[in-house]
Amino acid sequence: MRPNWHNYFWWLIGLSLIAWFFEIIAPWRKDQAVLRKDFFLDGFYMFFNFFLFSLIGYNAISNVGVNFFSDLLAFFGVDNLMAVEVQSWPSWAKLLFMFILADFIQWNTHRLLHRIPWMWEFHKVHHSVQEMGFAAHFRFHWMETVIYKTIQYIPLVMIGFGLQDFFIVHIASVAIGHLNHSNIRITYGPLKYIINNPVMHIWHHAKDLPEPYGVNYGISLSLWDFIFRTAYIPGNGRDEPLGFEKIENFPKSFWKQLIHPFKT
Repeated sequence: MRPNWHNYFWWLIGLSLIAWFFEIIAPWRKDQAVLRKDFFLDGFYMFFNFFLFSLIGYNAISNVGVNFFSDLLAFFGVDNLMAVEVQSWPSWAKLLFMFILADFIQWNTHRLLHRIPWMWEFHKVHHSVQEMGFAAHFRFHWMETVIYKTIQYIPLVMIGFGLQDFFIVHIASVAIGHLNHSNIRITYGPLKYIINNPVMHIWHHAKDLPEPYGVNYGISLSLWDFIFRTAYIPGNGRDEPLGFEKIENFPKSFWKQLIHPFKT
């Protein structure tokens, strides 16, 4: 497999190595091991979900998928469901609009994962992380890929975004997500009110929170949490215990974690 700019695998490897490098040279939690708790479990999740995204998520929005949705809309006499003509826009404007819109859709989907009981059982896998590191970003149940991509991609395809647009936006989201979960202290200064960061996101994973459904739902952007008043940053959160109530009873192995939501 040769490295090239259009290969998601090499982007994932590169971004992971960069995040891990900074975790090693400038760790936020200095007493946390380089090979932290569940490091290899999260690494396995990362590659498992990479292949899942490639085979199910990314391929599902191939030209075949895009044409299918376009033909389906045309059958009902709809050319553009959201009445936003993006094809004539400059590339940077189109990508920025897609990034912001996709993130807002994901923010709302993330709230659903916390508020709807059966969805929360799947999302618990992600919140079973007890020591934060870049690879924790990809510890999530495969069902989340189905939920997120279904809710996110259908309206975006209807607007007219193409496969390359999805790829670029997804890579940007992976980069920010890796940093948000990393053992690095980054706040971005005044941009913290726009861009999500590790100090803010650590509180989303905190075991004890004042809100029953959680806080700080931002994926790439923190903007939505500040607008809709779900932002919560009472301190730097560096040593805050992570997880959820009775996490000690949650399965520890990969396969048991995948099966667990279907048994509850």
